[in-house]
Amino acid sequence: MDPRTSAQDVMRCDLCETAVVQMHCDTCLVNLCKACVGEHISDESKDHKVVKFQSRKSTLLHPQCALHDKKRCDMYCEQCDIPLCSACIVSENHSGHKILEIIEIYHTKKMEIEKENEEMRKSIYPIYEDIASDAEKRISQLDKGYEGIATTITNHGEEWHRQIDKLVNKLKAEVDNMKAIHKAALEKHRAEINQRISDIDDKIRKLTKLLESNDISLFTHHNITVAKFRKLPPIVDASFPNFTPIKFQEEPFQQLFGKLSSLSLTSEEYGYNSKLQQISPEAGSFPPIKKILDEPEIVTTIDTEYENANGVACLSEEQIWTAGNSSSIKLFNINQGSILQSITTRSGNGPSAIAVTKNGELVYADKSNRNVNIVKNKKIEEVIKLQNWAPLGVCYTSSGDLLVTMYSDENRKSKVVRFFGSTEKQTIQIDDKGQPLYSNGSFTKYISENKNLDICVSDWGANAVVVVNQAGKLRFRYTGLISAQNKKEFSPYGITTDSQSHILTADCNNHRVHIIDQDGQFLRYLYCGLNEPFGLCTDTNDNLFVAQISTSKVKKIKYLH
Repeated sequence: MDPRTSAQDVMRCDLCETAVVQMHCDTCLVNLCKACVGEHISDESKDHKVVKFQSRKSTLLHPQCALHDKKRCDMYCEQCDIPLCSACIVSENHSGHKILEIIEIYHTKKMEIEKENEEMRKSIYPIYEDIASDAEKRISQLDKGYEGIATTITNHGEEWHRQIDKLVNKLKAEVDNMKAIHKAALEKHRAEINQRISDIDDKIRKLTKLLESNDISLFTHHNITVAKFRKLPPIVDASFPNFTPIKFQEEPFQQLFGKLSSLSLTSEEYGYNSKLQQISPEAGSFPPIKKILDEPEIVTTIDTEYENANGVACLSEEQIWTAGNSSSIKLFNINQGSILQSITTRSGNGPSAIAVTKNGELVYADKSNRNVNIVKNKKIEEVIKLQNWAPLGVCYTSSGDLLVTMYSDENRKSKVVRFFGSTEKQTIQIDDKGQPLYSNGSFTKYISENKNLDICVSDWGANAVVVVNQAGKLRFRYTGLISAQNKKEFSPYGITTDSQSHILTADCNNHRVHIIDQDGQFLRYLYCGLNEPFGLCTDTNDNLFVAQISTSKVKKIKYLH
């Protein structure tokens, strides 16, 4: 037996293929004997890290710099989202940017991936197993349920003798057909759940493999996708049809023998979510409860120096993008109040709305150019180009979709459109009665997604906040409160949501912010000395940022415990 191919043989050197492995190159991931180490490291194009075989993968593999040959990246630019070597840092390309040690990014990403892997393995995967078992149980109950119906029909048919056998057979055939439809629906559901389980299993294997890697590039480029698995499938079920016998009369048999009710298949969208809450109470859908402060606190105030500030979007806990009636969109340091960066729109006009992606990229809607743009590495790229429609508001969803409010140049109608990249996925325009959900014309319509995936639009033309569910079905309209405090008509402009699924809306004319819950119930006003609040956003710690159109100042407000 060839000792190099024997299954019982020890590992051999990758170079000579004969000597026993003693060393390992963490840079090249090559196994070596001591005699071959010199030959391997003679290749000076790489910075070889040779360690004892037992200590392999102990050295973190820093990524190669894309711009400078033979340079390894030790730092990371948060704004540009790229690794940097020493030569990159001294260049002017990253002047004023927040630079972090890449090892910090590695450890942060590793913790996130470990948490994701833990949730997938211990929380989500067991739930899908339970769902699959539940679907199997429902299928196993089909025969018993439908056999009972068939027996009732048969017994009743025997009383009517042979002249109605044909009708009996017809109705039994209908039962069999319903059973087939019911079973097919449940089997399809079971197949979808099993596929999800397979996807989760595959994801866990990939995450586990990633956690075993020492390649930092793999960690920095990994996108957390556990959110799509947190959204559990709907419960698919159906009520068994009933057979109602009728006593014999001299009437047509079809009417007298009895009527079989229709099969009713139902799909409850969030039927399994209670399982997720029980097993994984810290999952994204169940944040810790925070209460509204009795006395909100103004943390800081920033002067944007616009003539009219109307937009604000959080990049991080320390940085915000601002917009006004100017072609310049400015990035501010919150604590220092200084401008870190400025982007000029291509059209030369002020944006109708701004937002920030999960990756920290600025997005703005340009009503005059009828497009939506994204800023990457200080370069503006067109994402969506509209024909005969103009964008009014934009926001990114938890799933990475882009929601855009827009109005038509021709008939002045308004709608919300969901995009994935530049591909249109969904249009939301009318309610169940065929009536428009939103006011006609170019009235300001800002937009935000709630934690429960509801789509919230502040419709100034309708003096209302219009909230629909993920499928586009109207949930409620909030039109403000009629009281002595509200001296003027409710005028909603900026809109945002927080971790508690609160919906916050800027009431510009009445100089306050309304806070309502996810079902449209009024909770509280925020005053805080606001003067014509217009643009709103919240950061990851539920701090509220308010852009005041009259003073052009942005206030940071702490309003939750």
